[in-house]
Amino acid sequence: MPIRPVVNWRNALAYKLSGLFTQKINNIAPLPNTFNIKNTTDLIQKLQDTPMAPHFTLATLDITNLYSNIPVLETKAILKNALEYHQTHPQTQKELMWYNVTTRQNYFIHNHDIISQHDGLAMGAPSSGLIAEFFLQHRKYTSGMPSTQTQNH
Repeated sequence: MPIRPVVNWRNALAYKLSGLFTQKINNIAPLPNTFNIKNTTDLIQKLQDTPMAPHFTLATLDITNLYSNIPVLETKAILKNALEYHQTHPQTQKELMWYNVTTRQNYFIHNHDIISQHDGLAMGAPSSGLIAEFFLQHRKYTSGMPSTQTQNH
């Protein structure tokens, strides 16, 4: 059975670096359509702020084992292209590509055993949600799907 670990990254060596990476990328190359939520409170707030007609139906989509299925190397190239698209200064691009540090620290301890997740993004890393969103939006816009967002009416 595959495992889906949820890891407390706050004590990890790369935690602060991962958070800083996320903040910087969000400021430099914000995603046009971000569907991430921070926590349950954030979800409730967003739902309260969304106008709902009686005929609307709410649905959620959960990608099975999302983080462990994100191709790390491909997504690194997608992020690099996004920084270039936003005309980020080359030195800033170079500084922000500490991506390897945050994506390679992908291990956790279970029953006193150190387990390394070889594929995908780390569960619990502050940067994993953003990196996954970059990959998903890239796939959406390069797979022949329409590039405009539609809403239920």
